[in-house]
Amino acid sequence: MSDVTIATPLTELVGVRHPIVQTGMGWVAGPRLVSAAANAGALGILASATMTVGQLHSAVREVKSRTDAPFGVNLRADAVDAAERVRIIIDEGVKVASFALAPSRELIVRLKDAGVVVIPSIGARRHAEKVAAWGADAVVVQGGEGGGHTGNVATTVLLPQVVDAVDIPVVAAGGFHDGRGLVAALAYGAAGIAMGTRFLLTSDSTVPDAVKARYLGAAVGDVTVTTKVDGLPHRMLRTELVDALERSGGAAALLRAIRHAAAFRRETGMSWARMVRDGLAMKHGKELTWSQVLLAANTPMLLKASMVEGRTDLGVMASGQVAGLIDDLPSCAELVDRIMAEARATLGALPPAGG
Repeated sequence: MSDVTIATPLTELVGVRHPIVQTGMGWVAGPRLVSAAANAGALGILASATMTVGQLHSAVREVKSRTDAPFGVNLRADAVDAAERVRIIIDEGVKVASFALAPSRELIVRLKDAGVVVIPSIGARRHAEKVAAWGADAVVVQGGEGGGHTGNVATTVLLPQVVDAVDIPVVAAGGFHDGRGLVAALAYGAAGIAMGTRFLLTSDSTVPDAVKARYLGAAVGDVTVTTKVDGLPHRMLRTELVDALERSGGAAALLRAIRHAAAFRRETGMSWARMVRDGLAMKHGKELTWSQVLLAANTPMLLKASMVEGRTDLGVMASGQVAGLIDDLPSCAELVDRIMAEARATLGALPPAGG
C-alpha cells in the first residue's frame, strides 16, 4: 500500500486513506471490486440498484467479510423499497450512503441520525445547493465527460461552480484516471476524485475479459452520448448495437423496452405493480414522458448483457470519455498506489510561486 497520503475533508469525513472514490456502477461494483478498492485505501461504493433487497444484504455482508475498511452503498432515492435498503445500511453499520438522485430531506436526516455519511451525486449546481441545505455531508459532482447518464457541462466548468456554491466537501467525477487529475481536482477546490470507468478496467473488476478488451481498444472518439437507450442522455462506447439503436424508430424502441421490462421483472422478482410505482416515482418532479419511463427498462438489461454475460453484441457499455486514455488492467491496489505516486510527482514538479 502506498505510503503517499493526502489528507482532505473527504478522507477525514469517511475515514479512508486516500481521496479516491470507486463509484457504484450497476452490475460492476459488486463485493469483489468494492472490497478491493476499500483495501487499497479508496472509498468503494457497492451498487444496489441492480440487486434485490436480499442480494444487497448478502453483498454488504460479503464486503464486510473481505475488508475492515469503510465502504458505501449506492441507492436509488426514488425506489419504492428505499426504506428497506436504508435499514440494511444502518443495521449493518455501512459508513456511506450515496445516491444517484437527490434523496429527500427526511431520508438524509434518518441516515445522519444513525451515523451514516450521506453523499449524493449531482450534475448541476442547483442540485448541490439543494442537498447541502438538506444536510448532505458531501456531494459527488459529475461533469459531462463521465459515463452513464450525464449532462453537457464539462467537469472543468461544473466543478468550480459547485465548490463555490456549497460549504461541504465536493468530490469531482468525470474524466479522471490518474494522479495528475487528482491534483487538478484538488486545485479546483475538490476534496477528492471519483472514478467509474478506471475502476471497471482493473483486474479486480468482474466484467468479462471480452468486454474489457472493447474498452481498452476504444479511442476517445469511440465514446458517444445517445438518448436511444432509455430516452435520456447516456454516455457509452459506440458499438454496432448503439448504431442500430440510433437508427431505430419509436415503435421499435417501445417494443424493445416492453421486452426488457419483462426481463428485468423476472430478474429482480418485481411485480408489474411495483414497476409501475417505480415509474411513477421516476416521473415525479421530472419532465419525463411515459415513453421515457418505459424506455428506462432498457438500461439495466442492456448493461447486464455486456457487464455480466459478456455479450457485446447484445449489450451496451456505459463509459466515460476517459476510456480512450486507458490501456491497462492494474489491480485496485496497483491503481491507487500509482495515482498517489503520480500526484506526489505532479505536485513536486509544479513551479514555485513567485515572490
